[in-house]
Amino acid sequence: MRRRLLLAKIHRAVVTEANLDYVGSLTLDQALMDAAGLRPYEQIDVYNVTRGTRLTTYLIPGAAGEGDCCINGAAAHLCERGDRVIICAFADLDEQELDAHRPRVVLVHDDNTLYQVKDEEQPHTHFAAS
Repeated sequence: MRRRLLLAKIHRAVVTEANLDYVGSLTLDQALMDAAGLRPYEQIDVYNVTRGTRLTTYLIPGAAGEGDCCINGAAAHLCERGDRVIICAFADLDEQELDAHRPRVVLVHDDNTLYQVKDEEQPHTHFAAS
């Protein structure tokens, strides 16, 4: 049996653009993708903390260090510039892999620059980095 577990998460990134006139996807700062271990064209879920909406799309790398988090295409109807989002990717693991697996959790400042990378989450932990 295989189980789907959290692979990586970028916590509370700020949407820098919502562009309806793009083919689709989410353009994300390459430095954040690298910190999370995410790949171009990898499927992601986006949870909009501000609006309560959710969507599934894929990643396109943006320039490293620019702080890009651009929601493109039809998904731009679900997000606006300034919204806080959580970006997650999941992996299917065999039973033998479960105990050793640790997700990568990337925390960001308000300008989408890297704050901290962790390999766990504690319940009821509040995070606010500026």
